[in-house]
Amino acid sequence: MNSIAITTLNRRAFLRGTTAAAGATALSVLMSPAASAFAQGNAEDDTSKYPTSDDVDILVAAEIAEALAVTTYSNIIDKSPFFKRLASDDQGYLTAARHEEMSHYNLEKAVTSKESPFSWFYYPMGMFDNAQVTLNTLVTLEDAFIAAYLVGVRRFSNSNLRVTSARIMGIESDHRTLARVLAPNVAVMDGGPIEWITGIQGAPESVDPPNNNGYERTLGLTNIGQAVNALLPFVDKNKAMAAGFDVSRAFKFEPFMPKLPNPLGEFIAF
Repeated sequence: MNSIAITTLNRRAFLRGTTAAAGATALSVLMSPAASAFAQGNAEDDTSKYPTSDDVDILVAAEIAEALAVTTYSNIIDKSPFFKRLASDDQGYLTAARHEEMSHYNLEKAVTSKESPFSWFYYPMGMFDNAQVTLNTLVTLEDAFIAAYLVGVRRFSNSNLRVTSARIMGIESDHRTLARVLAPNVAVMDGGPIEWITGIQGAPESVDPPNNNGYERTLGLTNIGQAVNALLPFVDKNKAMAAGFDVSRAFKFEPFMPKLPNPLGEFIAF
């Protein structure tokens, strides 16, 4: 997969099509207080107690990313031939990641009371059919998500938002590494073992070792407009066509109620 150019985009123009939901869906007994705490900073150390308009822009951009992530993992599980031939622990990683991304989406939606403004997504040629393309794309997306949540760490107006952004970023980092872990386990009949994966920076990187970052990569992103621009080929048909994506089919975001793998790893509180 070719690298996705990251250029400045006016985030307000990008998010202009957002429609407000009638209200946040009741997510669980835990979610309401968690979302309330998420939205409010600590009065002792924050200048702003509630999310600003810029905070909401970042959160809606994060919802787009999470909806895209859920759609990606769902279709790998449902449509990719290589998935069925993976070892059970590798299948379990992809299944758990799907639930984790959906949990992130629900938490962000509970704060913004907005759905993702995009619910149909485009992918590169061969996505979900060719394991190399699928894993290249998956790592590319996780690269972008990590950098986007680091923008949140930099730009959010209160400490609860910043800490939560860092907590979600850590999970996206897990996903990137685990995608690289399973690559050599792809069956020969599916083009495996896959030993090199190309992420968002366009350079093939060996999967040995899979945890090849000493520090998370910021990709030079300093504002959310740059972050969401990396996602445009996945959400906009014209941008998808220009990037050489397959525009003959689009994949719908299908929300669901997630079940996280371990209660100790749930949002719980600050």
